[in-house]
Amino acid sequence: MRIMNGMTPYFSEQIKKHILLIEQDELVANQIILNLQTLNVHVSHCTHLAHADLQLTQDNIDLIIMERQLPDGDGIFLCQKISGKSNPTPCMLLTTHDSEADIVLGLDSGADDYITKPFSALEFRARVKALLRRCVNAAHSVNALAYNGIKINKQTREVIILEEVLTLTAREFDLLAYLATHPKQVFSRMQLLEAVWGYSHSGYEHTVNSHINRLRAKLPKQDGCADLVETVWGVGYKFSPPQNLLSNRH
Repeated sequence: MRIMNGMTPYFSEQIKKHILLIEQDELVANQIILNLQTLNVHVSHCTHLAHADLQLTQDNIDLIIMERQLPDGDGIFLCQKISGKSNPTPCMLLTTHDSEADIVLGLDSGADDYITKPFSALEFRARVKALLRRCVNAAHSVNALAYNGIKINKQTREVIILEEVLTLTAREFDLLAYLATHPKQVFSRMQLLEAVWGYSHSGYEHTVNSHINRLRAKLPKQDGCADLVETVWGVGYKFSPPQNLLSNRH
């Protein structure tokens, strides 16, 4: 495992980010590292999922860039593990699998972006910069949202509705928090895909549908909760703040 330091500044020294690259092909890894060096970031490189898992417990990683097909398994499994944590590390998947089903599987597993090989160096750097900007913006965003009977804490990634703590995946939390940050504003599936997943390509909007359905299934069954995430037919979804969502617990 080695650490490379960037040379040409893109992010300032005060917010220099640490990227973990998981790629078994040394030639591909070297090319990726050369591209990342232009962004003034720290890059750690490993070739196995087991090594990556250890690295994630030892260092503060801001972004994971990971090949799917690794010697000890599919990168999607690590992606799923990370997305289930309370404060997940953003992840970009690299793969030669370019079918719509593979891309949707990658996004549904919790990946923030999915890029197929071979890819443009300019596009790759642009996507990395976009993911890192999201990290910086998240650090300066409002940490807590409160509505009648609802508390959403972005820092602890905890959602409490009617005194019940919800168990959400990372992407379900991000989706709810984004909608709740913009109450009553209607977002199309493409807008949510870009804002929450950082992915703007058409054809994958149904991954938003599946996450919305899973999120709704986890909401409390009391009256008023079912309409928190509302479908606006022909347009998309919106968060409808509750008017009289009161707990009947004593």
